[in-house]
Amino acid sequence: MVDSRNWFSPPPPHRRRRFIASRREGSLIHVDGRTLINFASNDYLGLSFHPAVCMGATGALAESVGSGASRLVSGDDPMLHRLEQKLAAWKGYEACLIVGSGMLANLGLLQALADRHCHCFSDKLNHASLVDGVRLSGAKAHRYTHLDTAQLEQQLQKHAADRRIIVSDGVFSMDGDCADVAELLSLAETYDTLLLIDDAHGTGTVGETGKGLSDMAGVAGHARLIEVGTFGKAFGSYGAFILATHELIEGLKQRQRTMIYSTALPVALIAAAETALAIIEKGNEVKQLQRNLHYFKAATADLAFMPSDTPIQPMMIGSDEKALSMAKSLADHGFFVPAIRPPTVPEGTARLRFTITAAHTEEQIDALIECLRDVL
Repeated sequence: MVDSRNWFSPPPPHRRRRFIASRREGSLIHVDGRTLINFASNDYLGLSFHPAVCMGATGALAESVGSGASRLVSGDDPMLHRLEQKLAAWKGYEACLIVGSGMLANLGLLQALADRHCHCFSDKLNHASLVDGVRLSGAKAHRYTHLDTAQLEQQLQKHAADRRIIVSDGVFSMDGDCADVAELLSLAETYDTLLLIDDAHGTGTVGETGKGLSDMAGVAGHARLIEVGTFGKAFGSYGAFILATHELIEGLKQRQRTMIYSTALPVALIAAAETALAIIEKGNEVKQLQRNLHYFKAATADLAFMPSDTPIQPMMIGSDEKALSMAKSLADHGFFVPAIRPPTVPEGTARLRFTITAAHTEEQIDALIECLRDVL
């Protein structure tokens, strides 16, 4: 007999453990009754608890909580429209579209852009939202070895079509390395394709001003380039945005089902993101993050960390059991560091994923490294 109790029987081989994190403040997290130093957060600039960001959200909450309907039904709040204009100007694009989350952005974007007549060329380590977006679009999918632009070019030469899209993460969330956006755009130009870059982890963290990989490469705003960013990481809020030409953004407003059929983001989250953008533009938190990252990398140069110049600093362990054991030992000594296991990463590549933020102190980083050396 089939019912909901045995639908997932036997259970998946890699069981994800849920836990209660009762409170987060600064660089600390409270888990299972313990206060730990948090080296797991994507709140890279510490803005989720910044007083000005919190005040922006609570001020908007005094007026309303929910937005009531989708944007096409109830219209855009003026603050949402204003933030889209500010994001486009900051990132150097013609237009911007705010949507509910990074997952919704990529799923909806790829389903709007691609169909069975389209070919999508994707890095093998792309985020699940890009993988699923390509799959659900019905496009013909081609995957190239991680960061291997020579193999990508071979695929582009082999699979000619009128509509083709190169799809890649900017900063890869489990490895911390970066796509060569300039090289990918050069291939897009040569082979007449679009280029979609999900720079969720690069926005607010990469480059002197935190504008991300496209700005660093000097290609932001290019007519072939579509960029996705999120509010849920460096901005310390929730939601996502798509940057592109006016024409493409207008087309998405008519075709992107995850925007059309979703309730608009609450204005409190928009207010928080707008305040966060103003703080990011001032640059203090971005500079502090980069100082902390430089300090961490200098102090761990002799340890076996994977190559990364971003706040994501993974250490390859290999065995699931060993990664879990090391994460537990670190927690027992006061440090919250996640063990990343399959299916999030390939079999045999379990790792500890450290994230450095602007909220960390040098003393906390020193203590982590001392403990890590003992655990190793």
